[in-house]
Amino acid sequence: MSLTISLEVKHPVLLIRLEGELDHHTAEELRERVDQLLEERKIEHIVLSLEGLSFMDSSGLGVILGRYNKVKSFGGEMVVCSISPAVKRLFEMSGLFKIVRLEDDEQHALATLGVA
Repeated sequence: MSLTISLEVKHPVLLIRLEGELDHHTAEELRERVDQLLEERKIEHIVLSLEGLSFMDSSGLGVILGRYNKVKSFGGEMVVCSISPAVKRLFEMSGLFKIVRLEDDEQHALATLGVA
């Protein structure tokens, strides 16, 4: 299975919706597309909506951690929402929830970042 990436800018937040599998085959495309937007637009925060993400490996964790580090360097925050149980377990085991906040859904995640 492949990865479907949907990127939407809701100033100053980049909303990333992922569906499919985030692995070593698809992580590079996600990294390139997100980094390009981070360079072109004034983005302070990232919301990752992972409801449709069925699988993620260490390459996916790496690309997420790298984008977290970028927004953190701008003084921003990364929020994850709508996460499946399998992917949530991977986040818990990796310790990502120690630095990335989890919210129930996109609307609540955006609201916590000041986007109505």
